[in-house]
Amino acid sequence: MYRLTVIPGDGIGPEVMEAALHILEASEIDFNYETAHAGNECFKRTGSTIPDETISTSKKSDATLFGAVTTVPGQKSGIITLRKELDLYVNLRPVKSYEGTPFLFEGLDFVIVRENTEGLYSGVEKYTDDGAEAVRVVTRGACERICKFAFEYARKNMRKKVTAVHKANVLKKTDGIFKDTFYEVAHEYNDIRSEDFYVDATAMYLITKPQNFDVMVTTNLFGDILSDEGAGLVGGLGLIPSANIGDKNGLFEPVHGSAPDIAGKGIANPSAMILSTCMMLKYLGEVEESQKLEKALTKVLRDGKVVTPDLGGVASTMEMAEQVKIIFEGL
Repeated sequence: MYRLTVIPGDGIGPEVMEAALHILEASEIDFNYETAHAGNECFKRTGSTIPDETISTSKKSDATLFGAVTTVPGQKSGIITLRKELDLYVNLRPVKSYEGTPFLFEGLDFVIVRENTEGLYSGVEKYTDDGAEAVRVVTRGACERICKFAFEYARKNMRKKVTAVHKANVLKKTDGIFKDTFYEVAHEYNDIRSEDFYVDATAMYLITKPQNFDVMVTTNLFGDILSDEGAGLVGGLGLIPSANIGDKNGLFEPVHGSAPDIAGKGIANPSAMILSTCMMLKYLGEVEESQKLEKALTKVLRDGKVVTPDLGGVASTMEMAEQVKIIFEGL
């Protein structure tokens, strides 16, 4: 039996989490889950955005499902803290176009592998007399393990190419280390093509010829920006899942945020949360269940009859989830 931690969070987080759990109950896997807390509402109740109990519970789980949290300036980030505490050094963002959704390019299917612990997100910042400065931390160890993950992912998933994205022409030391390490790792994977582009060129290529990408690996800030650009290619953040993966733990979350403007209305698109659940199932080794769930969601999206307003329908979050569940049970 799998032991899961469920962190609903803020805004639409609890709504899309309820939808995902409703469907997951129809799966053929045995699991139980413990609900933990994080985010702004948690802060209002406990004085902490990420209590120690939440971190401890996640560490002891086989996987964690995370809804969404509201980030308030000055508060400690719950999700970044979890990434650091669980050493979730990989952020995995699939970019895939589904029939029936407002994608810009048909047939897109590539993955962005983002280093999740270093770069400008290391939290090393300070004010100066004239403003502020931040330290960009890049280590060979972190570069090596993220590049190895990208190539291993490509090999296991029958992908043919890995593209490194950097700015080594300007950031000669930090991105120079990343680029050099990438090609050192690439030598161990002669069956997979390797290439590299500058991040600004990549931003253009994502618009002009995104079909050319397969697996992309990059540093923290670049990965954060490019993955949101990728979301724009396939219909928006409501359709993009993500996985945060380390050597011992995995955390799975939609990337759409807490969306306070529609929270409580019951109209949030549950697709990204459902797809994040698919990624969790695959991480746990339940590949068949993962494929079945994605197939069920794909059919609902393609039919377009029971979908939320952002997809052109009139269904509520739970009505769409129920439709996915019915199809999932029949597969």
